[in-house]
Amino acid sequence: MKYFALFILLFVVSSCYKGKTVDLIIHNAKVHVMNDKLEIAEALAIKDGEIVEVGPERQILNKYTAETIINAQSKDVFPGFHDAHGHIISLAKQRLNADLTATRSYYEMIAKLEKHKAKSPQKILFGRGWDQSLWNEKELPTNDLLNESFPNIPVALTRIDGHAMLVNNAMLEYAGITENTVVNGGVIKIENGEMTGILLDHALDLIHARIPEPEKEDLKKAILEIQDELLANGITHVHEAGLHKKDLDLFIELAEEKALQIYVYAMLFPTEENIAFAKENGHYKNNKLSIRSFKVLADGALGSHGACMIEPYADDTTTSGILLKSPQEIQSAFKIAKSLKYQVNSHCIGDSANRLVLKTIDTLMRDEQDHRWRIEHAQVIHPDDFELFASANVLPSVQPTHATSDQRWAEHHIGTERLNNGAYAYKSLQKKTGMILFGTDFPIEHYDPFATIHAAVQRKNINNEPIQGFLKKEAVDLPTTLKAMTLWAAYGCFGEADFGTIEKGKTANISVFDQTVSSSSSFLPNYSWVTIVDGEIVFDMR
Repeated sequence: MKYFALFILLFVVSSCYKGKTVDLIIHNAKVHVMNDKLEIAEALAIKDGEIVEVGPERQILNKYTAETIINAQSKDVFPGFHDAHGHIISLAKQRLNADLTATRSYYEMIAKLEKHKAKSPQKILFGRGWDQSLWNEKELPTNDLLNESFPNIPVALTRIDGHAMLVNNAMLEYAGITENTVVNGGVIKIENGEMTGILLDHALDLIHARIPEPEKEDLKKAILEIQDELLANGITHVHEAGLHKKDLDLFIELAEEKALQIYVYAMLFPTEENIAFAKENGHYKNNKLSIRSFKVLADGALGSHGACMIEPYADDTTTSGILLKSPQEIQSAFKIAKSLKYQVNSHCIGDSANRLVLKTIDTLMRDEQDHRWRIEHAQVIHPDDFELFASANVLPSVQPTHATSDQRWAEHHIGTERLNNGAYAYKSLQKKTGMILFGTDFPIEHYDPFATIHAAVQRKNINNEPIQGFLKKEAVDLPTTLKAMTLWAAYGCFGEADFGTIEKGKTANISVFDQTVSSSSSFLPNYSWVTIVDGEIVFDMR
């Protein structure tokens, strides 16, 4: 009788366990929890958008029932990837204009422009994505050929990095730019007393002020298409690296319409309008949109000689680059951010810009140990300044594919010594700070997270160049790379309580990948098999 009673008790307990209903179960999986111990589980249960439990296969299947059960077929399951530095709005606008990425010559660029003009009649031609290094040209182009091909219609073509622009004479005239136009923090290139058509950094503002904005509905449609592509790549979070007020309003509208399926952590440019927004709203949260940071542009880009360097460029000793804001302006923006308890994410590429911003943060934020202020890019650091990342408690937020793109010309621009002692130094930065954040800076690079993994671990592009890897001593291992795209990226946007790991109580943002997530000497394409946001399946290729 005693044994019979015990049997009944065990049966009742087992039935109770089996009777717990959840919304979704994933099993037969390799669940990468991505906690500090890098634990791996076999299954998990999700209810009401949260992870209920993670554990062994038998435990989860015996304890829970669900209407939707995914047999993961032993596939890798990760927290949804973050792209810690991207530009959804820039990619959307690029797609509405002429896309010049991957053009292999000036003539091919002209051909793309002519095709774009034929199918999209416009009063002004606007395009983005050219890179003269892909044309086997080290120097920035002039507008001679552009003038021949388009003598009457204004044309403005932004370089891939967003910090240089090639315009024809018709555009110079349309914008009222002459040899005598003065630009603070920018350059109008002049050779032999004539404008070449190249504008750098804040000189681009003279053009942007005259270019009509795309229709709002067209932009929204492009953003939602990009969102679908990101989710198909297992990306569930994007740190949107710089919004003007009109773009912020568009994201707020999408958030209020609940059209955003992807989480967007937006950085605001510290304009008067955006500062007023921050003062009124504080730490802003609207469905999947969150805002509590400013983006400060300290210098330009390395490829267009705009990155601010301590010493002149190796291939152009007449310039050390451009500081886009004075030290006083940078300090003023930082003080406003501190008063509002806003994070600052500073665009710093050259060693001079990095040094200035790091020292300013070190002085200003000593009484704020958990400020989580970030340096975006951190491409060239003086060897003496790595310690400043630790002392100032600054997070490096870098883009590994920049290194594998820039390797074509980086040594030519900055010389061997600077290249080998502080450039694209991701391993050194991570060792000094304890963590590092990875993004892509799309549309400058592609948002493919597996290109990021290949660049970080193997130091190669997706064509496996260079064969031995670029500055291989600064490669990081695969676990470090994956943390930089999950746990640490979540920390970098104050989201670690909800995101970044697959643990009980966390929001169920999860990516199941089609192929094993690994790294080898040859690039291995990979995509999401199933992507889940807030416990809902938002992409499914089963």
